[in-house]
Amino acid sequence: MEDLALKRTNANALAPDPAFWVNRRVLVTGHTGFKGSWLLVLLEALGAHVTGLSLAPDTTPSMFGLIDGATLCEHHVADIRDAAAVETIVTRASPEIVLHLAAQALVRASYADPLGTYQTNVMGTAHVLEACRKTPSVSTIVSVTTDKCYANDGRMEGYCEDAPLGGHDPYSNSKACAELVSACWRDSFLAERGVGLATARAGNVIGGGDWSADRLVPDAISAFLEGRALEIRNPDAVRPWQHVLEPLTGYLLLAQALTTDPARFARGWNFGPAAADMATVRDVIDLLADHWGATQPWMAQPGSHPHEAAMLTLDSSAAATALGWRSRLPLSQALALTADWYRSDDKRAVTHAQAEAFLAMVPA
Repeated sequence: MEDLALKRTNANALAPDPAFWVNRRVLVTGHTGFKGSWLLVLLEALGAHVTGLSLAPDTTPSMFGLIDGATLCEHHVADIRDAAAVETIVTRASPEIVLHLAAQALVRASYADPLGTYQTNVMGTAHVLEACRKTPSVSTIVSVTTDKCYANDGRMEGYCEDAPLGGHDPYSNSKACAELVSACWRDSFLAERGVGLATARAGNVIGGGDWSADRLVPDAISAFLEGRALEIRNPDAVRPWQHVLEPLTGYLLLAQALTTDPARFARGWNFGPAAADMATVRDVIDLLADHWGATQPWMAQPGSHPHEAAMLTLDSSAAATALGWRSRLPLSQALALTADWYRSDDKRAVTHAQAEAFLAMVPA
């Protein structure tokens, strides 16, 4: 396994504070998903008391199942499109901090079911925020959207948080709408109560445990295991790739800051990788194949495909300056950890080991 403590690349990056999180009541929506499952492991390591609200896992296998996620939280299966169910769970949990990750998060699925995507990503967000508004214990909310919430104008430089919102496809556009919903609830209801609500925009996350359809790394691992060539839709598309633990620790640092000074930190925040780790799809596959030892070539997928932006990068300097958050792992190391995870026979153990090692990274 990669020795994270010896390969930290950014000694100035802050880590979440265990003293802040121990015994803290936290509600996580989307806790059965890829990012949500990793977040459960981080919060357990930090000593938080977690309630989860999510649909059942939608892949077989699922990371949530492999890590025994139901033992890491008070596990509730519910749909955020059901306002009454959301309110009941939030009220009973009486959380201090809410981390809202639940979403329909796939671009191609949003073309297949645009209305369902908007119902989940827009109205679902409104339901979560309204339940929080009605729950006096809630002091801090981090609502996770996406790097794709920006109106992509083809620029080569990274998008700052004040760039115009937009989105060509239903997924991206629905997340831009979720940004507006969050701003409305913050300005109309929550700020006057001293509740801090911020949004978090992250790039393309990679890491072990993702089996979602139409995701590059899961598709590549399947191709490697089956000894076949991987078909890639857009090999020259540039994306802000980062290990899943990178933005998750950013969300936790943001929650800490919001709790301390809600007026200052209640806004949108980017959590993207260093400029050196912006890479094309083909570069990511070539690096992953090297770490895996795969020799079969990839190939461009024939035919036409739904629109996807060719270039998308983030400027995360605000998070670096104000939160002390910086990307820690170079892309090659993030992919090595990912390969290690999928190779491991004990997925629960490797998940906890990687999360705890990441949290323990200290300056040299």
